[in-house]
Formats: sequence, C-alpha cells, structure tokens
Amino acid sequence: MCKYYGTHGHKTEDCRQLKEEVARLFNEGHLREFLNDRAKNHFRERDGNRKSEPEETQHVIHMIIGEVDVPQGPIFKRTKISITRENRTRYYLPEDALTFSEEDIEALSQPDNDALVISILLNKVQVKRVLVDLGSLANIIRSRVVKQLGLLDRIIPVSRVLNGFNMASKRTKGEIILPVNVAGTIQDTKFHVIEGDMRYNASLGRLWIHSMRAVPSTLHQMMKFPTKEGVKTVHGEQHVAKEMFAIKEVVPTPKPLTSKTSTSKGKQVAK
Repeated sequence: MCKYYGTHGHKTEDCRQLKEEVARLFNEGHLREFLNDRAKNHFRERDGNRKSEPEETQHVIHMIIGEVDVPQGPIFKRTKISITRENRTRYYLPEDALTFSEEDIEALSQPDNDALVISILLNKVQVKRVLVDLGSLANIIRSRVVKQLGLLDRIIPVSRVLNGFNMASKRTKGEIILPVNVAGTIQDTKFHVIEGDMRYNASLGRLWIHSMRAVPSTLHQMMKFPTKEGVKTVHGEQHVAKEMFAIKEVVPTPKPLTSKTSTSKGKQVAK
C-alpha cells in the first residue's frame, strides 16, 4: 500500500514519485524542520554558495546577420597556439607551434591599438591596405581595385547584402575568385565586390583566415600560419594602419559676433 498514491502496487518507501516530490520541497526550502543537524548544515552551505553565484540567465537574444557560406572540404586539425614570455620556453615548443613573444612588441611604435593591415599579391600585382578582419565573415574587395587589375570581366554578377556591425546594409556588385598570394602561399579566394570608397582596398575575413589556419595578432602586429616548409610570418604595416584609422580632431569654429552681442559687450566694458 502506497500512502502517497492511496493505492496498492508498491510500498510508500519505494515510491519514486514521492521521493522526487520530497526532494523538490527540500530544494525549495520546505520540510527543513524534519532534517537532522548534519543535513540542515549541508543545505545552509549550499544555499550560501548559491547566493554568491551569478544569477541564472533568463533569456537569450540571438542575432543572425546576412548569409553564411559553409566551406566545403576536409576539416584541418587544430593549430596549437602558444604565447611565450621567456626565451627558454621556446626550446620546449614543437617546430610547428605558432608563438608570439614580448620581443615582437618591442619594435612597434607605441601606443599600439592598430588594426592588422598587410600587403598581398593579387594576379601578380601588389595590393596594399588589406585589412585582416576577424570580425567579418566575408572577404571584400573594391571594384576599383578589380578594375586596376584588369579583371572586371571575371566578376560574377551575384548581388548580396552585407550588413555591418550597426546593421547598415551594402549591396555587392558581384563575386570574383582571385589567387591570394601571402608570403609565397597561394590560395584561391572568393571576394565580394563592392563599389564606393572605403578606407581599405580589400579585407580578408574569417573564411580566408581559417582556411589558411592563420593566427593574426593585432597586439604583435603580425600573422602566422603553418606550411609544409614551416611557420611563416607576415608583419603588419603599422604606419599604414595608423593613417587609415586615424581619428581627426574637430576644432569648433567660433560663432561670429553680431551687432547686438558686440553692443552688449561694449556696454559691459563701459561699466
């Protein structure tokens, strides 16, 4: 006989539903008067720890921006990243480890809050002011640059909408696949072609960065990636980055004096 259900079938002490209900009541702070001292102390400590923990998330806000191209092909193994602070630790690192040290920062001009801007080879032409942008998924290139490369006829007229961090939209002119040569490593890369002016000639987003298995560091102003010949390093052009993203100080212009204000000032001086 189960007193909880009031029917036959199992004993009260074997009732799983009753045990779950009692546990729920204990967790909510009820029935504590029936506990022994040891159990009461356990719940007091647990409740104290819960108060010190951050509140549980009540809602989750998701944001979906634009379309996502999923790259096809094999998934590469994870690249080990290490940050070395002492010269001696380098001797214990594998040859293919991508490392950054404090020595890399010493040669930089300070303060260093610059984006990572590099030069690349496109169709055997050096293109400067290329932004390595971890915040962007797409690879972007200006139509003006494609025109200078003499490759306007290779643009595929596929229009897409690119959204920025403030949800400002920009419609693309098309797409083009170009061989990007960085430090002798060439990879065919799809770019979204846009018209108009922007501070950089092209930008390389996460699709290119991940396919290269590259690790960019704005702090060290360099990017490293593994190859069959070993780890290659590409240094950022810090002076170019400072020019591109310089914040111009706006000097307020003084308001012109009117006859009324000049008269009133004259009266104040006379007094």
